[in-house]
Amino acid sequence: MSRVDSVSSAHLIFIVCPAKAMIAGIRGRMTSLTTESPDLDRRILLKAIGLAALGGIAGCGTASLPTGEGEGVSSSATATLSTIRTSAGLPVLVPDAQLEQAALQQAGYMASRGRMSHTTGWGKDFASRMMDNGVHGTAAENIAEGRFDLQKLFDIWMHSDGHRRNMLDPDFSRFGLAYMRDGRDPSLRYWALVLGR
Repeated sequence: MSRVDSVSSAHLIFIVCPAKAMIAGIRGRMTSLTTESPDLDRRILLKAIGLAALGGIAGCGTASLPTGEGEGVSSSATATLSTIRTSAGLPVLVPDAQLEQAALQQAGYMASRGRMSHTTGWGKDFASRMMDNGVHGTAAENIAEGRFDLQKLFDIWMHSDGHRRNMLDPDFSRFGLAYMRDGRDPSLRYWALVLGR
């Protein structure tokens, strides 16, 4: 959970297989192939180079990019959040596209890194991210990681003092909720809820 009291889009870049551009090599010693070897004809040489190149590419593997949804998630959570807030005598929160975009950005960052964090690897803390997304004024963020649905997510947050405090803050009138699926484990979701005035 993160909160700032006055905050006046980053892009995720995925590098696939850096530093694995080796065509052929054996660790600890060097090998060479020449066309002058008496027992090696040109076709074998080309096949060897081709196989070595394919082996280098295969060593890269496939990138595990996050896949996820953001649109419609805030709308799906409106009833749950409304029940939580009206039970506490508070007005309902309204879904907000700008806050949902900020939530989706953070969920995507967490899914790409495979860990929960309110800061990003490129030095953006919560306040900086909110300013970058055009969110001004008081704002708060709840994050989560797990294999659970929307109802379980809010149950978990309601049983945590700081997360519950954010959701029941009377200063907030808007929210955005998003999740991203982990590309390595599609049943694992990274959630972000951003609340604002």
